[in-house]
Parts: sequence; C-alpha cells; structure tokens
Amino acid sequence: MTLPQALAFGILAVTVGLFVWGRIAYELVALLALAAGLAVGIVPADKAFSGFSDDIVIIVAGALLVSAAVARSGAVETLMRPLLRHLRGPATQVPALVGAVMVSSIFTKNIGALAIFMPVALQLGRRTGTPASALLMPMAFASLIGGLVTMIGTSPNIIVSRVREEITGQPFGMFDYTPVGAVIALSGLVFLAFGWRLLPRGGRSGAAGLEEAIAIEPYTTEARVPAGSAMVGRTVAELEALGEGRAGVATVIRERFRRYPPTPDWQIRADDVLLLEGDAETLDSMLARAGLRLAGERRTDPREEEGEVAVIEAVITADSPLVGATPAGVKLRERHGISLLAVSRSGRRISQRLATLRLRRGDVLILKGAEARLPEALGSLRVLPLTERDVVLGRSRRSWVPLVVLGIAMLLLAFHVVPVAVTFFGAAVVLLLLRSLTMREAYEAIEWPVLILLGALIPVSEAIQTTGGTDLIAGWLQGAVAGLPTIGSLAVIMVVAMAVTPFLNNAATVLMMGPIAASLAQRLGLSPDAFLMAVAVGAACDFLTPIGHQCNTLVMGPGGYRFGDYWRLGLPLSLIVLVVGVPMIALVWPLGQ
Repeated sequence: MTLPQALAFGILAVTVGLFVWGRIAYELVALLALAAGLAVGIVPADKAFSGFSDDIVIIVAGALLVSAAVARSGAVETLMRPLLRHLRGPATQVPALVGAVMVSSIFTKNIGALAIFMPVALQLGRRTGTPASALLMPMAFASLIGGLVTMIGTSPNIIVSRVREEITGQPFGMFDYTPVGAVIALSGLVFLAFGWRLLPRGGRSGAAGLEEAIAIEPYTTEARVPAGSAMVGRTVAELEALGEGRAGVATVIRERFRRYPPTPDWQIRADDVLLLEGDAETLDSMLARAGLRLAGERRTDPREEEGEVAVIEAVITADSPLVGATPAGVKLRERHGISLLAVSRSGRRISQRLATLRLRRGDVLILKGAEARLPEALGSLRVLPLTERDVVLGRSRRSWVPLVVLGIAMLLLAFHVVPVAVTFFGAAVVLLLLRSLTMREAYEAIEWPVLILLGALIPVSEAIQTTGGTDLIAGWLQGAVAGLPTIGSLAVIMVVAMAVTPFLNNAATVLMMGPIAASLAQRLGLSPDAFLMAVAVGAACDFLTPIGHQCNTLVMGPGGYRFGDYWRLGLPLSLIVLVVGVPMIALVWPLGQ
C-alpha cells in the first residue's frame, strides 16, 4: 500500500468513525474530511469543490423541491385518502407506504418514487403522532429494492446492462432483472413491515419536533360557502366528515349576523359563513375538499401583489395595540396590509366573526401578507412570530400540477430522454415558474446540511480511486475468492459491492466491480451473467450509510436520522438480500458457460 492510499483510507476511516460517534454535526465532519484531504495532498486544490456541482447534489436538491411542491398540492394525499384514513399507527402505515414506494420504484426512478410519497408520510405522521423516523428510512430502503425489479428502476441495472454488452455483445433486457428482483423485493417488504421497530425509539422526527413541542389549541377560522361549493345543500355532519374527526363546525352565521350552533343534520346554504375549529393542516384540507373560501381572503390587497405572499403564526404580546381591539377596529388590511386567517385562544371557544372578535394577550394568530411588508407590520403590532413552524392554512395551493410535472419527469427518465440530474433540475424550475412553490418555500425545502455533506465527501471518495485504492481492493478480491466454491464467490462479489458502494456511489461501484466480476467468472470458467447480476444487486442495496445513495441522503434531514441509525435497519436487510439474492441469481442465471 502506497502512502497516498494509506492517507486516503485513513481519512475515510476517521470520517466514518466521527459519523458513528455522532457528537459533531455531520456536515462539519464532511468539511473536516475535505480539509484533511487537501492538507495531505490526496485531494487536488482544483478538484476540492467539484463535489458541489456533482449530479448527486443537484438530484437531491431537485428532489427535495419537487417533493415540497407535491406536499403543497395535496394531490397524492387526495389519491390515497381512502387508504390513509385506515392507517392509524406505524404497524399499518409502514407496510402501506413501503409497498406503495416499492411498486412505484419498479416503473420509475427510485428517487422519484420516494419524492412522491415522502410528503404523504410526513403529513400522515404529523396527524397520527407517528415520528417521521419510523416511516422515512423504511420507505427509502423500499425504493432501493423496488428498483431491482426492472432495468429503469435503479442506475446499477442500467450500467450493468451496458457492461454486459461490452463483454458479451448483448445487453440485459428490461425484465431480465425481474425474477431475482421480485423475490428480493417481496422478502424486503415482509422484513420492513416489522423491521421498523429496530429504529431508535426516541421519537426523532426531523423538523416536526419543534411543532410537536409547541402545544397550540385548535384554531378557529372563518369560511364562506360559495354558490358553487359541493357543500351547498349538504349537512354539517357531511362537512365534518371531511375533517376526519380533527376539525368541526363551531358556528353557522347566516343573514350576516344570525349565529346558530349547528346540529349534525343542519343543512348548509350558499353564502353561509362557517366558523371552523381544528388544526391548521386539517382545516386547510377541509376547505379545499369542500370548496370553501377563507373569509379573510375575499379581496385581493394590491400590496400583496408587490412580492411573494407569506403566512405565519404570531402571538399577541402584553403591550400590543391588538389587546382589547378588534381586527376591524385596527384595520389590519387597510393600515398594515395583512389578513387575519385564524385565531387560537386557549381555553375558550370562539363563536363570533373574527373581524369583530376582541383579541387578547396570548392569542395565537395566523396572518397572511406580502413577505416584504410583514416584518414592519409585526413590529408595529408588537406580535411575536413563530418563525420555525410551517403553516399550511392559507398557504398551500391545491393542484394536480406538481404531480403532472413529476409524472412527465419520470417518463423522460424511463425512456432515457434526459439525464436524472437535468430532469429533477428542470422539474424544479418548472414548478417554481408555475408558482407551485415560492422562492422562500424553495429555500426552506432544501436540506442544506445534507448538500454540504455530499459536496464535501465526493472529492474525498474520488481520492480513493485516484490514489489507486480501488485497484488495490480489486487485487485483494481476486485472491480472496480463489479457493471458494462457486456460490461462495458469487456471495463475496455481492458483499464487496455492498461494502464499496457507500463510499463511492453505485454507478462507480458497478463500473469498477463489473469488469472485475466478469473477469473473475471467466477465470473460473463460468458465465459472467450471474456475477454481473450480483454486482448490480450489491451496488443497488446500500442500506448501511446515508451517503451511498441519494434516497438515503434525502430522508436524513426530514427523518432526523444520525449516521449510525442506518445500520440498525440496514444490516439485517442487507443480510436478507444476500441470503435470498445469491441463491436466486444462481437459480435464474446458470453458472456454467
């Protein structure tokens, strides 16, 4: 082993050790690894920051933006609503979400399938109290093993097909992977349906943790029933059914001032004003499904057209001029350019129009206005914003557009029209142009620490190749399998591919291991097909770290995972893939020439 190789492996070992230790932020560990590589000379100065322009960084950022747009749209949730209402806990949620992601990964790129269902999982977890950490990692792993079933599901299958064509003159076909991949996928589904219990029980749930820590009473919002609403002529019970027990009708206001406490069979009329109670997310969903309009948004304020519109929660302080005043009296829209969408008052039900409600100290308000003007308005009103909470009410845009854009992107990927990075980048730009996301929401959606982690570690992993470390591994491998039985050699190839791919990437692993595996098969007088399949499966099944595949990286921030969490679920799943996959490959792909 040369000195540069020893330095590269040493830096990698220390980096992995610090990740597992978990006391230093993982993005800082990655930056330290990059700095060490520069200091000892294994990372050239002109290549030090090339990782930040790598396709993987663009893919993860684009997928996060697309996922956020899909979440805002509520489209997938609408499609899955008949099923979601029956998913009350992780015992039913994990199998359903894992199965949905796995099936989608068969026909689309695995990261695209994960991006579609991540928002559904996060929303479902918030509603039922299931931590995101129990849902997202099983879904990420399901997207990887689902991709094994067809050639388009994962990059290693595509690259292995090309390697086989270079060696034998004939590539693998679209469904040549299906017999082996389907059995592995079914075995993985059974394991993940129960294996999520191996994940940490601390309830880590990423960004949702603060929201759960801040207990806010149900909001009251005011909605008008337009003539075209599906609720005209329906009963209050039918409307409350849309809230699925998490929102209800507190008061019906008819003929401007007459207030009625509704009974379940009360019939709703056009132009009724309804005071609805519930959490912000459920109220937003109920408004969209029922075709109701927030009373606070009846008119368009020209000041809101000057820039992007923001929706925030804010608490009324003791010295606020709102204390003892009504929204109509202080002229929120006319003087301050903001609209009151909802009020939460601890310990009291609100039964009057929000415009005439006398506000109190400690009331929590949902306010909407032009983003550029909000800070000044909040300062003059002396209310404190809860800036870390993501408010849905009055902010989401119910539309099928994000799902259509993602579907087109997946078709382009399936037919190899556009590379993955360009596809996700283009989809993100289109969604921003169509205002499915605002720029502010886009910046909030990106997990910046994850992108720093990837950008900093890519040059370090490339240093292992440039110093000849991969060639050294190849030499060791050929010597290690020399005396093993054929199926043992096949297992070693798969294990090495699994072990290498977290520290390179699956494409680099296939490009390195494919020729080695084919050469080994020829030396043993065997067909290379089985060995190439072992490389494809091993390279695609990276379950041990968050850095080997973009699907694992994508869920790290939202799931609140640490580096050491992945092996808890990933190690037994890797063993299942090995135990099931090796005999299946030998059965489907005869080893003889």
